[in-house]
Amino acid sequence: MVQSYKGRAGGRSIKFLTFIALILFGFACQSAAAAPAATAEGKLSATAEEKTLVIYTYDSFVSDWGAGPKIGPLFEAATAIKIKFVSKGDGGQLLSSLLLEKGRSEADIALGLDNFLAPKALSSGLFRAYAPASFAAIPADLKLDPSNRLIPFDYGNFAIVWDSAKLATPPASLEDLTKSAYAKKLILLDPRTSTPGLGFLAWTKAVYGSAWRDYWRRLRPSVLILAPGWDQGYGLFTSGEAPLVLSYATDGAYGLENEKSERYKALAFTDGFVRQVETAGILEAARHPGNAEKFMDFLLSPACQRELPLTQWMYPVDPSVALPASFRAAVRAVKTLAADPTGLTDDALEAAEILSSGK
Repeated sequence: MVQSYKGRAGGRSIKFLTFIALILFGFACQSAAAAPAATAEGKLSATAEEKTLVIYTYDSFVSDWGAGPKIGPLFEAATAIKIKFVSKGDGGQLLSSLLLEKGRSEADIALGLDNFLAPKALSSGLFRAYAPASFAAIPADLKLDPSNRLIPFDYGNFAIVWDSAKLATPPASLEDLTKSAYAKKLILLDPRTSTPGLGFLAWTKAVYGSAWRDYWRRLRPSVLILAPGWDQGYGLFTSGEAPLVLSYATDGAYGLENEKSERYKALAFTDGFVRQVETAGILEAARHPGNAEKFMDFLLSPACQRELPLTQWMYPVDPSVALPASFRAAVRAVKTLAADPTGLTDDALEAAEILSSGK
């Protein structure tokens, strides 16, 4: 803040003028320190504040095996902008945090809201439009928002995953899951807090329509636990708590790549699959909007998109990116169901109540 100084009536003394000179000299020094400094190549480097970017996301993205630790250093090396990832739990919890904070959020970008959370996120008015440099290359069926406020960066299909070492005969459909043979053998994810959990609700609505509530009531005896997020649910599954879990159709690729095993298998249900499309968006209240735009450009770049299959275990939205050999073990959808996200977050409350109370 620049302050103004007035002299006394009758003129300024030498001491006062010296004081003013010192003040102006101090401001000049501060301005010089704050101004971008020229590099050896003649370019201007940003200040520490300008090198900052805050991204809200979900747990698995910032885990040791997630995409965050891979793409963060790549982005920093390319731009000298330091990313601060802030995990907010699962996708549903991420959106809840943004809605609670409103314009007071420290985040510049929210990364990890999907096609089922998109209607609620977009109606909030929290996001601003930006079309990254490679946006035109994204297939049209992956684009969720004609205003370009939420930009797709990866996608995949939800699936029930089977531990073939723990269960002899797996289910072949959503209806099979309700059979007594699978009592207490399924780990589901909470649709109120988890994006896969919400996706499963969308899946059952796509198959059963208005009768989805009856399906959830019949499914209740098969559910061992309703985990709050994917991390917790899949951890219980791999520790042997239950032989079936809601996860992704690419899980077989993960096992083949990292464990050289095909023990865990995604099941190609005859019902078909529901697709999840994950997005990132710049907040209207972003404190570093220029840096946020650079990250969005980077997110769709080949350098970033190549990292997603073996970290996110999802498909990159850039169709030119080659998939790793292990993706031969990923299950492709027999058919992709049209899932309507309208009212889904409201139905999630009722779905969770059905599982907890049986009503």
